[in-house]
Amino acid sequence: MWEEPCISGRSGSGTVFFSGCNMGCVFCQNRAISRGEVGENISVERLSEIFLELEDKGANNINLVTGDMFIPSIRTAIEQAKSLGIKIPFLLNTSSYLNVEAVKSLDGLIDIYLPDFKYIREEDAVRYSSAPGYPAAAKAAIDEMVRQCPSLEFNSEMIMKKGVVVRHLLMPGMLIQAKIIIKYLCQKYGERIYLSLMNQYTPNVELNSFPEIDRKVTGYEYKSLVSYAENLGIKNCFIQVGDTAKESFIPEFDLRGILSKMP
Repeated sequence: MWEEPCISGRSGSGTVFFSGCNMGCVFCQNRAISRGEVGENISVERLSEIFLELEDKGANNINLVTGDMFIPSIRTAIEQAKSLGIKIPFLLNTSSYLNVEAVKSLDGLIDIYLPDFKYIREEDAVRYSSAPGYPAAAKAAIDEMVRQCPSLEFNSEMIMKKGVVVRHLLMPGMLIQAKIIIKYLCQKYGERIYLSLMNQYTPNVELNSFPEIDRKVTGYEYKSLVSYAENLGIKNCFIQVGDTAKESFIPEFDLRGILSKMP
């Protein structure tokens, strides 16, 4: 229920979390799965079944979270689910640290892209996420996503059927970088995409070696970013209100629904 309103709606988004990550963000909120500490091996056939089970439960979409390293298997599972008549959209929830060829391989299979644009400064991508080349990779990946989904489509309940929503998580002391990112996205894509500006950055126990980001984002920092977006004329934009930097955004990874049908 915690995704953007046009994705979660009232029925919720059918999230499937994949274990492991090709980035090493020191501030990761989902460390249990991103570090590969939780998960079960399943077949492509079982993955396809999970998609169909989520549709039966009333999910608005199939939300593939950090599946970047499993794209060949995901592609096959989507094809199988479509052959069995699944109707709801497929959504790739990604860090954008992707080879553009991998994104191209999903053309016609993914309906909604939910990419992050974390950094535009190479040195920050390396220091905080062990991700050399991230800015160039993210730009190329997002450009391909918009090529595949060049317009925004919604159903009668304003649930997204097709499109791109680019997320940016504001980090402490990185307001200027955030403004550069949203200006780039605004100038390049205009109203063909949605932006999602997040203030839920949550410090964790791993940040002792990174004191400069070992704090929450201030209200001033976030309000300044939102005002900047407004001044750019951005209309397609989600923002967060209240104190979102808390544990409630972190799901409990109890392996429910992986090996057997969900209740």
